[in-house]
Amino acid sequence: MKASPSTPSDYLLSVDEARRPAMSRLRETISGALPAGFLETMSYGMIGWVVPHELYAPGYHCDPKLPLPFASIAAQKNHIAVYHMGLYAYPARLEAFVKHYEDDHKAKLDVGKSCLRFKKPEHIPFELLAELFGEMSPADWIETYEREYKR
Repeated sequence: MKASPSTPSDYLLSVDEARRPAMSRLRETISGALPAGFLETMSYGMIGWVVPHELYAPGYHCDPKLPLPFASIAAQKNHIAVYHMGLYAYPARLEAFVKHYEDDHKAKLDVGKSCLRFKKPEHIPFELLAELFGEMSPADWIETYEREYKR
């Protein structure tokens, strides 16, 4: 059995060569766009960005030992996935993102609750994702999380 990557850099090295450039660019795009305070880490076997315990001591309600998750990217078997919890919390933000994507790409976007799936790396809208990831600070996410999820 192959060991799971323990760092984001190791994760990228484990991605097949055909998708590695897109995953690297995606990681750079998100890291460069996120407001200060988010921490890049491995989260649930994916490259993730979290609100660290230093900024949000209670952590994730499902497991308070974990920092509060915000976003992740993964190279899945048939697609590249981008997870953004703000899309799940704000359906209007998701609708606006999908509309912009479909207007620019003339194609339907494969979407889940907080997941955007791209079957082809060339379909990843890096600039649009940079805008999306720049919209929510850790403080904004904490406020949203406490209002919407933490009961």
